[in-house]
Amino acid sequence: MITVTTETFRLAEVFTISRGSKTEARVVAVRISRGGATGIGECVPYARYGESLESVMAQIAALPQGIGRAALQQALPPGAARNAVDCALWDLEAKASGRRVWDLAGLPAPGPVTTAFTLSLAEPAAMEAAARAQADRPVLKIKLGTPDDMPRLEAVRRGAPKAKLIIDANEGWSADIYQDLAPRLVEMGVVLVEQPLPAGQDEVLADMARPLPVCADESCHDRHSLPLLQPRYDVINIKLDKTGGLTEALALREEAAKQGFGVMVGCMVGSSLAMAPAVLLAQGAAHVDLDGPLLLAEDRPHPLHYTLSQLHPPERQLWG
Repeated sequence: MITVTTETFRLAEVFTISRGSKTEARVVAVRISRGGATGIGECVPYARYGESLESVMAQIAALPQGIGRAALQQALPPGAARNAVDCALWDLEAKASGRRVWDLAGLPAPGPVTTAFTLSLAEPAAMEAAARAQADRPVLKIKLGTPDDMPRLEAVRRGAPKAKLIIDANEGWSADIYQDLAPRLVEMGVVLVEQPLPAGQDEVLADMARPLPVCADESCHDRHSLPLLQPRYDVINIKLDKTGGLTEALALREEAAKQGFGVMVGCMVGSSLAMAPAVLLAQGAAHVDLDGPLLLAEDRPHPLHYTLSQLHPPERQLWG
C-alpha cells in the first residue's frame, strides 16, 4: 500500500535566495507497505520546476499500488514525485531483506562526508554576522544572485576569512554581470560558482572564459541534460528531487564522471529523511551540500548526525 502525506518542518531562521524567502520546509512523505515491511521516502516539491504539494501528491496517487523501481522510471518523469517513491522503494527493499541500501546497490559502505553550510541572501552586515557565527566550518555556500553582490561577498569573507566559499547565484545574474564578477570571485577565494545564468539562457557560457569552475544546477536534471552541458559547465549538481530518485541519480553520477564532469551533490531544504539517500551519492563527490537538517528548528526521529560539518551515514531507523 502506498500512502502519501504532507509534513511541515520549521526553519531555524528565515531562508532567502534570489527567488524569495521561506520560514518552513513543506515536504511530501511517501510510505510503502508490503509483506510486513514499510519503506519511506521524502521529496520537496519545487515551484521553479512547476511542482506543488498538490501536483506531486496527485502524481503519486495515480501510481499502481504494486509498482517497482524499474517500472517507476517510466511511469513518472524526473522530479520530486518520483524521488519520494523511488527512495521509499529502496528503503522497503532494505527493510524487507535486512540489508542496507548500499549493499543492495553494490556500493561500498558510506563514510562521513564534509558538507557546505549555506548562508542565505541578506544585507552585507547580516551576512557578515552569519559568516562569523559559522567561521569554524570548512566550507560555506553563499546565496547571491543580485546586481549588487560584491559587498555581500566581501562581508562574508571578512566574517569567515579561512573558509572555502561556494557561490550560488540561483540563475540571478546576466552574462555581463557574471563576466564582471568572475575574476573578482577568484580573488576572493571562491572555489565554485553555481548556475550564474538562467537555465535556457546559459549557452553563452560555452564562449566565455571560466576562471573558476562553473556548476550546473537548474540546468541539470538527469542524464538527458548532459549533452547540452558539456561545453558550458565543469561540474553538475545532482539533487534527488531533480533526478527523480536515487536510481537515476546513481546512473547520472556514473555517466557524468565518464564525460569528465565534476560532481556536486546538493539538496532542497528538507528533513534528514530527504538527505539520507544523498549521503550514498556524496561518497567521493568533489563538493557536497547536504546541510538541509542544519537549517531546521525541528527534524525527524533518528536524524542524521553532524559533527560540525561532517555528515555521517543514516541509521537504519531513519532510512536504508
